[in-house]
Amino acid sequence: MTQRHNEPAIRAEGLTKSFGDKQALTGVDLEAAPGTVLGVLGPNGAGKTTTVRVLSTLLRADSGQAWVAGHDVHREPENVRRHLGLSGQYAAVDEKLTGRENLYLVARLYGMGRHAARRRAAQLLDSFNLQEAADRRSGTYSGGMRRRLDLAGALVARPAVVVLDEPTTGLDPRGRADTWASIQELVAAGTTVLLTTQYLEEADQLADTIAVIEGGRVIARGTAAQLKARVGGERLSLTVPEPHLRTPAAEILGALGPHVPVFDARTGRFTVTTDHGAESLEYALGCLRTASIAVRDVGLAPPTLDDVFLALTGRPQTAGEGAAVQPMEGVR
Repeated sequence: MTQRHNEPAIRAEGLTKSFGDKQALTGVDLEAAPGTVLGVLGPNGAGKTTTVRVLSTLLRADSGQAWVAGHDVHREPENVRRHLGLSGQYAAVDEKLTGRENLYLVARLYGMGRHAARRRAAQLLDSFNLQEAADRRSGTYSGGMRRRLDLAGALVARPAVVVLDEPTTGLDPRGRADTWASIQELVAAGTTVLLTTQYLEEADQLADTIAVIEGGRVIARGTAAQLKARVGGERLSLTVPEPHLRTPAAEILGALGPHVPVFDARTGRFTVTTDHGAESLEYALGCLRTASIAVRDVGLAPPTLDDVFLALTGRPQTAGEGAAVQPMEGVR
């Protein structure tokens, strides 16, 4: 069986999985078109990695069905593996081998001859900008370089589908940007990517469609724009630098209604959803000026995926990227 041109590159229907009395998946449905990025977004423990393990044939679901590149993950696991590249949460490279040796080893394990393996390793080192470090031990690589090497290893056999499980966890901003660029190049070449992530910005930047997982099930799906539209309104934000003026500022912003404002205690920044955009901003600034409350960093922006996650799950994302926020009642 081969994948038809118009069928999804990845499809899952009703996947369930339990570990003892803990139900990790409670009916996951996913779909990704060929040559696109499907972002699977959710906090730790949501079921993202369990889903990845089922799709990559490393774990058998208790019930449900899944296909990768047109092949059933339960009935045709070997065919799935031939068409699938997998890069896990941590770079799986042998730190005692050079970058070139790592890729050569993977190519040989895929059954390539010596000459073909050397040629493929050289191609991937060039594609991932690792030529200068090719003959250094990978243990000397930066986190971003090891991640790129791991991603290159997942592409040795030119898979139609690549699954990336939280590929930028622990990377610095440069390493994350390099990994993003590599993923974008993959998709431009026609590869389908399933990307699990805790980082909302990452899903916003890379994913054509997003599935939000919470409690082992998909609670929302769509493009980033579609998910943001579900939240509605614009975000009015401003900073009040003087701590003693924050309580009266909170009262003024709270009067905009009907949405509850949020306060970031670390930065002194207020954010409130408004359905009236510039009109609400003008009104709020006028009231603050009348009350002699100085403000800075004033802005009006559409909702973010952070807002989507909070609206869908009732709690903010907790990937460690942002300062804690609290309701206006907590302003001091």
